Amino acid sequence: MENKKSQFGFQPENYKLLLIGLAINVLGFLLMIGGAAEDPNAFDASELFSARRITIAPMLIVTGYIVIIYAILKKKKISKD
Repeated sequence: MENKKSQFGFQPENYKLLLIGLAINVLGFLLMIGGAAEDPNAFDASELFSARRITIAPMLIVTGYIVIIYAILKKKKISKD
């Protein structure tokens, strides 16, 4: 009978990918916040509906989640020695 040592599923590469995905997510959320008006009666549509908030930030957030899911599902390659 073979004695196999059980290992934890995450390798150092998984943690690196997970942190990269988390950093991309945080960057996306940071790009989405802001734009508070000094005057509550003023409405600045160009700031609220900027391409940074409507297009770039959500794309970064989705990309970050994809990288995180990939980091969780990635398995270590087993060599056949």
